[in-house]
Amino acid sequence: MTDKKVWFITGASSGFGKAFAEYAIGQGYNVVVTARRVDKLDAIRALAPAQVEAIPMDVTDNAAIAAATEQAIRRFNRIDVLINNAGYGIVGAVEETPEAELRAQMETNFFGAVAVTKALLPLFRQQRSGAIVNISSLGGQLSFAGFSAYSASKFALEGMSEALAGELAPFGIKVLIVEPGQFRTDLAGDSMKHMPEMDAYKDTVGKTREFAKNMGGTQEGDPLKAAAAIDKTLQAPTTPLRLQLGKDAIDAIRQHSETLLNDMAAWEQAGVATRIA
Repeated sequence: MTDKKVWFITGASSGFGKAFAEYAIGQGYNVVVTARRVDKLDAIRALAPAQVEAIPMDVTDNAAIAAATEQAIRRFNRIDVLINNAGYGIVGAVEETPEAELRAQMETNFFGAVAVTKALLPLFRQQRSGAIVNISSLGGQLSFAGFSAYSASKFALEGMSEALAGELAPFGIKVLIVEPGQFRTDLAGDSMKHMPEMDAYKDTVGKTREFAKNMGGTQEGDPLKAAAAIDKTLQAPTTPLRLQLGKDAIDAIRQHSETLLNDMAAWEQAGVATRIA
């Protein structure tokens, strides 16, 4: 048992997840790190064995989720922050993306996060405290040619999260949707799948494909600073539902929101005119 804050992080073997774990350890928190291969968590566990519980867990395996959450609670007796970070990206036009790939994307990025959340909700309700942090993307608010599958999974995650926030508020449980822009993670590398190319989409998806292939190592965002921003937001008396990280995310989402409002204003009369006379 311990009174230290406990973070439970999925997809912690690299990228954001690894940075979140390193940050939490540095703050003196206890940390549960999970990944499909537990050997990839050895370096994190070695940083502070007394603070870290490393558990193998695939977010698409309900039995593994149940076992992992039970092990985490046995070790630390409580969970304060769940960070649903496990996920990957797909680049490809809708027509280029096989249904099986789209379903697999949804299974990990959306259904996986839902499953882990549901596994911990009884504990959070019992505690009458806690925070659920769902790592979305600026692609959870808007999309580009070639990112349809990825954005679909993040749009779904955000819709679920918004409803969840209302459901859990009476229990003192926070829900935070994080919308990062470009950060120095491996999303552009091993965590990005490229679908077979069709010549018909060379001029649209082709640009996105090249961007995705070349952005590795060029991103301005520091994952450790993202972790600090998330922690600061969770500790605020009033935590927002959404947190945009990176100037690129802030600028893109602001522009998208302004376009939405402008279009709504331009077509408001057509929309209002649909009421029964």
